[in-house]
Amino acid sequence: MTHTLYGRMYLTAYDTAAGALYDRTRTGFLLRVAVLAELASLGRITDSAGEVGVTGSGRTGDPVLDHALDGIGAHRRTWKAWVRSDRRETLAAVEDRLAVLGLITVEERPVFARAARREVAVLDTAGVRALQAGLTALLRGEGPVEPYDAVVLALASAGRVRHLVSPADARAHKDRIDALTGRLDAIAPALGRTVRGLGTTLVAAQGGMGGG
Repeated sequence: MTHTLYGRMYLTAYDTAAGALYDRTRTGFLLRVAVLAELASLGRITDSAGEVGVTGSGRTGDPVLDHALDGIGAHRRTWKAWVRSDRRETLAAVEDRLAVLGLITVEERPVFARAARREVAVLDTAGVRALQAGLTALLRGEGPVEPYDAVVLALASAGRVRHLVSPADARAHKDRIDALTGRLDAIAPALGRTVRGLGTTLVAAQGGMGGG
């Protein structure tokens, strides 16, 4: 399907039963974390005294990652600030990229007195369901979890993607979720802390800034 971390996060957040993302505002935040984690895993950004610093030069070749990298290179901010920054733009950029790759379709629907609303459909529903089922099986199992899958599961839990991590699974596998979230510390300690506080960030965003 997709080898990118942000792509896996997006497809994980897609509710195939509803035919839409489980929550567009929350998905925007989860994608911001996924993009930062992917750039850090590629060695393009690093933790610099709690702020995000760019390492190396040149492009990654991925338009979503390169756009984020350009912004990070122009400003010094904390990891939490970057998670909150450009979330709507990142969501749209990820959808545009996945549409180019033939994984989803995107339609702009006009809404009276409001900006156009995006309607998204995955083209391989069975494949997305298989991806999600595989991740849930990893959460419930005891075997090793690949780095990108660990990030997706940690984010799905923090973002309450309940079609992937049900409340019952969140309770039954709390220690495993904590261990998977802890693996973000190896990528960047401040990123791990940001994910642990993501629940509060999401509640504040939807209560204070509205949905998106």
